[in-house]
Amino acid sequence: MTKAELVSRLAHRTGLKKVDVDKVVSAFLEEAKEILKEEGKLTLTGFGTFRVVERAAREGRNPQTGEPIKIPATKVVRFKPGKDLKNLFG
Repeated sequence: MTKAELVSRLAHRTGLKKVDVDKVVSAFLEEAKEILKEEGKLTLTGFGTFRVVERAAREGRNPQTGEPIKIPATKVVRFKPGKDLKNLFG
């Protein structure tokens, strides 16, 4: 699903204009990025938790040549679903 499709569905569900919903969705996404950058964790009760974690450096392989390459350490965002979301899928 794209952002535009999400905006359309939310506008239909709430009865708001797509322009207004798009502003809210965009603002939410920007705030979520800022919160993760500053605090490293964003919990949406009933939905789940986004958390920034450190991925260690490791060795990989170039799929074309098979030669080993070093993959540097990096930070990634992980998502852990909340209880309500888990129960939705059994």
